Amino acid sequence: MSSAFSPAPEPKTELGRYRPLSSTAGIRVSPLQLGAMSIGKAWEASMGSMDKEQSFKLLDAYWEAGGNIIDTANGYQDEQSEMWIGEWMKERGIRDQIVVATKYTTHYRKYDLGPGRSVNYSGNHKRSLHMSVRDSLKKLQTDWIDILYLHWWDHTCSIEEIMDSLHLLVEQGKVLYLGVSDTPAWIVSAANYYARAHGKTPFSIYQGRWNVMIRDFEREILPMARHFGMALAPWDAIGGGKFQTKKALEERKKRGEGLRTLLGGSEQTDEEVKFSEALAKVAAEHGTKSVTAVALAYVMSKAPNVFPIVGGRKVEHLYGNIEALKIRLTDKQIEYLESLKPFDPGFPSTFIGPDPKVVGKVSGLLAGTAALSVVQSPKAIGQ
Repeated sequence: MSSAFSPAPEPKTELGRYRPLSSTAGIRVSPLQLGAMSIGKAWEASMGSMDKEQSFKLLDAYWEAGGNIIDTANGYQDEQSEMWIGEWMKERGIRDQIVVATKYTTHYRKYDLGPGRSVNYSGNHKRSLHMSVRDSLKKLQTDWIDILYLHWWDHTCSIEEIMDSLHLLVEQGKVLYLGVSDTPAWIVSAANYYARAHGKTPFSIYQGRWNVMIRDFEREILPMARHFGMALAPWDAIGGGKFQTKKALEERKKRGEGLRTLLGGSEQTDEEVKFSEALAKVAAEHGTKSVTAVALAYVMSKAPNVFPIVGGRKVEHLYGNIEALKIRLTDKQIEYLESLKPFDPGFPSTFIGPDPKVVGKVSGLLAGTAALSVVQSPKAIGQ
């Protein structure tokens, strides 16, 4: 009986200090997700090569450090990602301890069947969803998917069809939670309102591109997530691997390692160089050389329930990213990083002023009505 009341031991790393995903999804997950787009060797031209042995070493390192949530998709590495993750979980006997997030919408059999007559293997519609989940369950060697994302909005399917079809999978026990990725905020808002009004399962997490240099995410998506109690899963938080110091890049080139070309060229842009230097400066103030750790700490400081996706192929890079969990950026450091590229929230925010619950003070048109005090929105852990 006494063991039931004994506190759990301190985790090996901060990766093992779990958090509820969001106010609408109580599942407990690691603060960093392992992105599995690199797991596989089919996309060697744009992602580099990673065989099964290397993939298992990375998965083992993440698991042993306390990590428990893996993000993949039906078509990553021409399906190798899901297949190898399924094999790894089965070999280790840890399916029940892992939170698996995968996605549907992309044409995941295009490499095999080609475009054209296999048209229904892609899209947001019910047929695409049915086949994708059927095949993902087989590849992952599991009975259920913890988080299923709509991967991207395809502009051709009704919100009603999507939410009704997704909810059916939840009722069947094949999916536990729903996520949405790379989709306009107004679509997600409409979908969640429809789900709430009709007793369906809403989206509990949003995944999209967000980093200290590219902040469009903050214009509509971040406020939407606050309103619906959604978690946020930034991809590209470390600049597609291009937030690196000049010295680190030179060392990579000596080893014959180039930069990823999936989101741009094989060289840093002038803007990426500028941000890398600034991140390195802040990193030094925290006693670390990890530029990516500071980039991750930045997005995690901006809102509660932010769970960045970290990929890559090397175990040492994973350990460097875990350093982010010990970094608490000061307001001054955040202001410095954001000053490199002023963010324009656009209309109507530039006209009516920012949300006083977020910034902590009344401004804009609201400030002219009366002396008002407001309760602030929750902040990120440690901020």
